[in-house]
Amino acid sequence: MSVERLHAGPRMSQAVIHGDTVYTAGQVAMSALEKDEPVSMAEQTMEILSNIDKLLAEAGTDKSKLISATIWITDMGHFQEMNEVWDAWVAPGETPGRACVTANLASPKLIVEIMVTAAR
Repeated sequence: MSVERLHAGPRMSQAVIHGDTVYTAGQVAMSALEKDEPVSMAEQTMEILSNIDKLLAEAGTDKSKLISATIWITDMGHFQEMNEVWDAWVAPGETPGRACVTANLASPKLIVEIMVTAAR
């Protein structure tokens, strides 16, 4: 079975397709790194989910076929704010298995990272 890599770089690919399964890399809000002022959890989550939508479409699938999601946030005090955006985005009745944990991310400006797996 072949492996297809989308937006492959020297360290990682943004998505990897193996058979009928799509695995995304952890997605972050890149715009947060470019701004001097902090970017809210809601804004970062919206940007990430938009990026995931684009990657899934490029891979020939969409959020209605999510299998699993892993979410890292830097402060559980933002959990509800992230969930409000997530709940508005996820396909009703098609919710994936999901884990959400607290973690330090690559930059202090990044407060959420999301990785998903989807069927095609």
